[in-house]
Amino acid sequence: MKKNPPPLAERLPPAELNELVGQEHLTGEGSILRKAIEAGKVPSMILWGAPGTGKTTIANIIAHSLQVPFYTLSAISSGVKEVREVIEQAKAQTGVILFIDEIHRFNKGQQDAFLGAVEKGIITLIGATTENPSFEVNSALLSRCQVYVLKPLDSDDLTKLLQHAIREDEVLRTLNIQLQETEALINISGGDARKLLNLLELVVDALTPSGKKKGENQNIVITDSAVMEIAQQRIALYDKSGEQHYDIISAFIKSMRGSDPNAAVYWLARMIEGGEDVKFIARRMLILASEDIGNANPNALLLANATFDAVNKIGYPESRIILSQCAVYLASSPKSNASYEAIGEAISAVKEHGDLPVPLHIRNAPTSLMKKMDYGKGYKYSHSYDQNFSEQEYLPEKIAGKKFYEPGKNAREDELRKYLKKLWGDKYGY
Repeated sequence: MKKNPPPLAERLPPAELNELVGQEHLTGEGSILRKAIEAGKVPSMILWGAPGTGKTTIANIIAHSLQVPFYTLSAISSGVKEVREVIEQAKAQTGVILFIDEIHRFNKGQQDAFLGAVEKGIITLIGATTENPSFEVNSALLSRCQVYVLKPLDSDDLTKLLQHAIREDEVLRTLNIQLQETEALINISGGDARKLLNLLELVVDALTPSGKKKGENQNIVITDSAVMEIAQQRIALYDKSGEQHYDIISAFIKSMRGSDPNAAVYWLARMIEGGEDVKFIARRMLILASEDIGNANPNALLLANATFDAVNKIGYPESRIILSQCAVYLASSPKSNASYEAIGEAISAVKEHGDLPVPLHIRNAPTSLMKKMDYGKGYKYSHSYDQNFSEQEYLPEKIAGKKFYEPGKNAREDELRKYLKKLWGDKYGY
């Protein structure tokens, strides 16, 4: 009996850098990673990016290019035992690469198991993660690895991938596939190349007339409406492997931002039932507490931070209660993105004006030479004045008087506005 071919995403892995779609900043001509591969001197690294952006593909290309022993482990199904077995085998080999998928799922203690092998050069580690390695990777290990950030694939990248699959895949190229529209394929895949290819194959299978087999000459017309209909029938509401968690977390965040605790707990329940990582959920609430609530209710950040700590200690199933309490609180809290907007404005000013000089009077003057150069001259120590305030300019001369922070329209920030108005008068327009 003839076996079915593997999924489309498994049939089309690029073997060379020139075949990779996207990530030109890392793998394009003259890029830092390409130079390292071409020189045959690849450092241990962490590849950080969303699902389907090419982390595993890049690791495979590196191994193929260097022609070295290549071991793959998944942090979901492997543990310290498997890591140590690979390290023992690597001691008798040269140039071994160990690729660990979802390395963030190893705790800090488990990560210590391969720290020594990385330090001694027994293995070159390539870790893949969808989470910020600053939070999830042991600092000692992180200091010995280069961190490469993979960018989300844009619509042009994804369209090229679809066209490449239809043209080059051993199965699809035998069909007369007309790719009339791509928006639905691209939107549903959410920038995930693997998900895109598997969705394409799903659509092709569904559009194949009954009684026909793939490989027979036939017309298959792919339109947005056809893709949406097929996707609604076939795609699961939540994928435990994480491919769809960005859609659900987006709904969760927007429900809390929109002050709807009922929707917030529903989407939270969807993630809990889908087996989502508690740290992933808690971290997103921590970000929202500052980005969308901010100084309208500073306690929100405190509660979100306490939630993050608590669920790390407790885990499922009890942590669902703590997550629910925090989600309801955040959704029911007054909202302000004033601090988020302020830092955005300030960063724009930095990019526009460059490195403006610090005014002399607020520069530090630890040496006599600096004092002779008038560093710190004329500075007014605020606590020596009434209300612990002395009016003086703290911004560089070129942007003096520029207002970045506009208090939000809520009770707490109205009080801040009044206080700042009392201190600064009309200078900043409070």
